[in-house]
Amino acid sequence: MDAQGFTVPRLGPVRECFAEIVGAQPGTGAAFAAWYDGELVADLWGGRADAAGRRAWQAGSLVQPYSVSKPFAAVCALRLVQDGRLDLDAPVQRFWPGFRAAATVRHVLSHQAGVVKLDRPAPTAAFYDWDHLCRLLAAQEPAWPPGTGHGESPLFYGHLAGELVRRVDGRPVGRFLREEIGAPFGIEFFFGLNGAQRARAVDLTGLDEAFRAASAAGRPELYRLATANPPGALDGDVVNGADWRAAEIPAVNGHGTARAVAGFYHALASGRLLSPGLFAEAVSPQATGPDLVMGGDGAWGLGFGVGADGYGMGGLGGSFGGTSTAGGYSVGFVTGSAGTFDRVDALENALRGCLGLPPLPGPPQP
Repeated sequence: MDAQGFTVPRLGPVRECFAEIVGAQPGTGAAFAAWYDGELVADLWGGRADAAGRRAWQAGSLVQPYSVSKPFAAVCALRLVQDGRLDLDAPVQRFWPGFRAAATVRHVLSHQAGVVKLDRPAPTAAFYDWDHLCRLLAAQEPAWPPGTGHGESPLFYGHLAGELVRRVDGRPVGRFLREEIGAPFGIEFFFGLNGAQRARAVDLTGLDEAFRAASAAGRPELYRLATANPPGALDGDVVNGADWRAAEIPAVNGHGTARAVAGFYHALASGRLLSPGLFAEAVSPQATGPDLVMGGDGAWGLGFGVGADGYGMGGLGGSFGGTSTAGGYSVGFVTGSAGTFDRVDALENALRGCLGLPPLPGPPQP
């Protein structure tokens, strides 16, 4: 299948790699973008945009990349830290009275707060009622004492960070993202799609029982508890629905282009989104060791997974955004066809080969 878009001449192998990936995907397509040395050097897309095959993926197609969304919510909160309106080491209760967990803002942003699951069953509709879900989270006993361990909050990170934004600034996190980051920097990444944007949304495919089982295999029991209540976040019928796409569920349902994801990381790396000191803190390890939810060892900054080569965030199904500090580039890969990170790793290694860099030292996503 032909790749649409462009690469600079020296990145021909990246285009070829992308065309092979899209041609092999069993469901909807994908997109990939990269910045290097201050220049957008790749912006590629291809495949179909809906499960029925009636729409082709376009330059402006919007896809949900699951947890790739989380750093966008984190940076909204960090902008308020930068302005002196949020304090990283203040208790959450200072800004969100009634929040039960004895967590600081830093604990929330670095996945140390322990609010990763709900003990009482909640319906899928809870995702569509921001205030109700935030009340449930405020009342929830943490899964571990905040600050004593870390684990990704798969479904709720965006509500925790986003409610801090709303209580301090007054704007919902989706509006804050749009007005403070999206519009000024030309980054098309959204929490909560309007009608015109929903018409551009890509269907997610491959979210079947076999994929869900493979995603959970080998993980701690806390992973199941943290991803199954409320139900629906891993169900194609739910996440491809209008109600889901219109809602703000910032841990998982941001929608954007690969160009937007790569552009977000380029803007961060070039010092346009955060002050130098706060940016350095955000991409430095705040918590290391075993992830109590996802399993395996990892390191969290303030919203970012931090690895040997740089920082970023992967999402369920294989999407990824991040920056290689060693290589001096930023990338975004979004896919509508659920699978592994092998695809973005192949693209990144093709890019690195073109730039004269060694292969990746290991998966950069946590």
